[in-house]
Amino acid sequence: MANNIFRERGVGESKRHTAMIMVDGAAAMEFPNPFGEVGNSLSDSDLRETAYVIFVGAGRSSGGKPLTYISQSEKTERASSFSGAPPSLQRSLTSTAASKVKKALGLNSSSKRGAAKESSAAQAKSKKPVTVGELMRLQMRVSEQTDSRIRRGLLRIAAGQLGRRIESIVLPLELLQQFKSSDFPKQPEYEAWQKRNLKVLEAGLVLHPYLPLDKTDTASQRLRQIIRGAIEKPIETGKNSESMQVLRNAVMSLACRSFDGHASETCHWADGSPLNLRIYQMLLEACFDINDETSIIEEVDDVLELIKKTWVILGMNQMLHNLCFAWVLFHRYIATSQVENDLLFAVNNLLMEVEKDAKATKDPVYLKALSSTLSSILGWAEKRLLTYHDTFCNGDIDLMQIVVSLGVTAAKILVEDISHEYRRKRKEVDVAHDRVDTYIRSSLRAAFAQRMEKVDSMRQLSKNRKNSLPVLSILAQDISELAFNEKGMFSPILKKWHPLAAGVAVATLHACYGNELKQFVSSISELTPDALQVLKSADKLEKDLVLIAVADSVESEDGGKSIIQAMPPYEAEAVVAKLVKSWIRTRLDILKEWVDRNLQQEVWNPQANKERFAPSAVEVLRIIDETVEAFFLLPIQIHPVLLPDLLTGLDRCLQQYISKAKSGCGTRSTFIPTLPALTRCSTGSKFGAFKKKEKPHIAQRRKAQVGTTNGDGSFAIPQLCVRINTLQHIRKELQVLEKRIVTHLRNCESTHVEDNADGLGKRFELSAAACLEGIQQLCEATAYKVIFHDLSHVFWDGLYVGEVSSSRIEPLLQELEQILEIVSTTVHDRVRTRVITDIMRACFDGLLLVLLAGGPSRAFTLQDSEIIEEDFKFLMELFWANGDGLPTELIDKHSTIVKSILLLFHSDTESLIGRFRSVSLETYGSSAKSRLPLPPTSGQWNPTEPNTVLRVLCYRHDDMAAKFLKKNYNLPKKL
Repeated sequence: MANNIFRERGVGESKRHTAMIMVDGAAAMEFPNPFGEVGNSLSDSDLRETAYVIFVGAGRSSGGKPLTYISQSEKTERASSFSGAPPSLQRSLTSTAASKVKKALGLNSSSKRGAAKESSAAQAKSKKPVTVGELMRLQMRVSEQTDSRIRRGLLRIAAGQLGRRIESIVLPLELLQQFKSSDFPKQPEYEAWQKRNLKVLEAGLVLHPYLPLDKTDTASQRLRQIIRGAIEKPIETGKNSESMQVLRNAVMSLACRSFDGHASETCHWADGSPLNLRIYQMLLEACFDINDETSIIEEVDDVLELIKKTWVILGMNQMLHNLCFAWVLFHRYIATSQVENDLLFAVNNLLMEVEKDAKATKDPVYLKALSSTLSSILGWAEKRLLTYHDTFCNGDIDLMQIVVSLGVTAAKILVEDISHEYRRKRKEVDVAHDRVDTYIRSSLRAAFAQRMEKVDSMRQLSKNRKNSLPVLSILAQDISELAFNEKGMFSPILKKWHPLAAGVAVATLHACYGNELKQFVSSISELTPDALQVLKSADKLEKDLVLIAVADSVESEDGGKSIIQAMPPYEAEAVVAKLVKSWIRTRLDILKEWVDRNLQQEVWNPQANKERFAPSAVEVLRIIDETVEAFFLLPIQIHPVLLPDLLTGLDRCLQQYISKAKSGCGTRSTFIPTLPALTRCSTGSKFGAFKKKEKPHIAQRRKAQVGTTNGDGSFAIPQLCVRINTLQHIRKELQVLEKRIVTHLRNCESTHVEDNADGLGKRFELSAAACLEGIQQLCEATAYKVIFHDLSHVFWDGLYVGEVSSSRIEPLLQELEQILEIVSTTVHDRVRTRVITDIMRACFDGLLLVLLAGGPSRAFTLQDSEIIEEDFKFLMELFWANGDGLPTELIDKHSTIVKSILLLFHSDTESLIGRFRSVSLETYGSSAKSRLPLPPTSGQWNPTEPNTVLRVLCYRHDDMAAKFLKKNYNLPKKL
């Protein structure tokens, strides 16, 4: 299995990984031991020798033969038989079968490298067979001299305490009594040996006891005193030594304690944590070949079988063994520069067993060691997984699977079997899923940051180059490549723990790029080529990422909705639309400002151009046309979508121009004078009704009414004609512009063309309507200004004032003809008829006002009706102009009311009074029989309307009319 998962690293392995190995190899020297420190200066060498003593003692006590001492000379001669050791220690290396332990851990039974080293080592050794016991001595780096002394001491102990089990003996205490300084080559060596044994006793009985010490315990205090004294002067260890007796009493008092307070048959001197775990770690480390630190010896089954015999002394069990062995394998992998991936694979397999163990126990000692060990493994794994893009590449992608498995398994055990918080939220937490989710997001954020830094460096280098791609466009390409690389290389591995691994990856990249894009978008205010390129690149990247997310989540429960919801769209098209709308607003603001400024300077000079319309209109239309052309030249694909915004804005600007073009010109009602109050004619002379002092009063009143419209030369008749021409020109040019826009739309590459083309006829509707309304208003204003303002001196203030025969219409016709000539030569032929028609209507309205509301300065006899009718014919002939003027039908249409009212002037007074009574009865009913009501003035003259008939009576110069008005309404003779 390991052969399939791990391969030897090739010569071309990435420099990135090599650098990582060097760093980790150095870091392993300071990798904290998860079991904790012993704490009294016991070195690894001290612990190793102690472990060997326990190993040999446990192994010999379990043998089938009695313990006998073999001298060094005998050992040399009888090495092949080694009769002083039990069968387990005598087992030949050559008799070891294929390792079951290696198979269970997924380790190679042998490797080419291991075989070669084993061969070279074998040649250096004696050809005689080596026993497992001897192998263990070599593996634990114990010299033959030390081994001989240990075995001799154990033989002496056994001889003096026949029948006692090894767990009931405190080995360091007994060994101290078996040797003197003479048994060592040098005195310092003996003193160091004695201090080591005393420190072991201190560590096992005082610092890390199996049972917690009572603070008042005197034995521990005595033991500490003895040890402190031994540091200054070696203690006497003879049988009859008082110091030895005190030491023994203190040691046995501490070692034989039990939970129930009775003396225990088992001596607890090496089974307190973490001393027992550290000693056991030394034994397990002997499973590694001293000639190849990354390989486990082939005899590991036999060695572990003997090591497990130490459990009774060290207080170990299978669970602690699994945990210790996992740590030893892991630490060896780190310490040897991570070159043998089989070791990591073995750690992963052991953690599977540890996971089962953790669920089966609540032992606080075990759980503490478990938590510390797994935290170290998890910390190492997550350091690599949180930036797995930097840690793994194509050459070692299989290693990633094991590291993820390690991290996930360690995290699961820590959370599910140790965490109290988890037990309260058991149904809510999926540890493996959550951890892998964190690895994906963290590593991709780091990878994105690296790409971003790389792109920034490229930007600095290409700052002076032309046509270089914007930074975010390059970044989008890199991120797309990263996403597809993630999908192909890492996601298949991570999918084992996270079904949406690729989806989470692209969602993370989507968010990272989105943050950069958001900052970019907030920094731009106009649509530049670079901005458009970035937005196009962002749109393409988003489509790539969404494609990966959708493909990855096909089989998920929600069909990938959760992932897609976690990827709020960049809306690049919306950003483009926003920028274009900003561009439109800028152009429109400029246009509005231009309209205001140029209209203030416009003088409406009819000589400005041969078409006789305002130059400002030409400029406005030119700017609008240029704006439309510039809009369709923008490098976007959503012209039809945004065109309505542009046209609406242009429409409003034009409407603003049109509104200001007609502003201040007045309307029909502006120029029509206020009707004077009704009066009756005097019964005396006709001229008695008119006094010369009243005429200036009328003129003054009119001047006050129209002064606001005549104070500026821009409102003279020629200038008003130019305004009319201008609106007509705008109306015509709008039709041309709309056709040009339709052509642009047809040339656009967009799916929105048809919808917008269909609705294009509704564009510029405000401007078009404003043009029609403005032309109508200006034509009427021009007409009524001509009659009631410009010609008021010969019309309103002069016509029929005093004697009718001496104030006829001829002066009015002469001046009106000149004005009609000006209008005809100035106004555009498309609106000329309309303007002259409105002047004719104004003349007819003015004539009726003179006849029906001319004030007390006017009075008409029955005979005057002939003169008035003749003057009206002259007026109509002026507009007919011998067939060159207005059509006869048009003149007849607008003269109908005047003709019908002139018939009233031909009627005698009695007939008029009868007619008035008749129409009053028709209007007001029977109430008019007793008293004729005074009809209100409507301004709509008609021979069937009571107020019209009454006004004819008011201006009738005879006694009957005066008496009728005096009697019924008591009207005054003058104002």
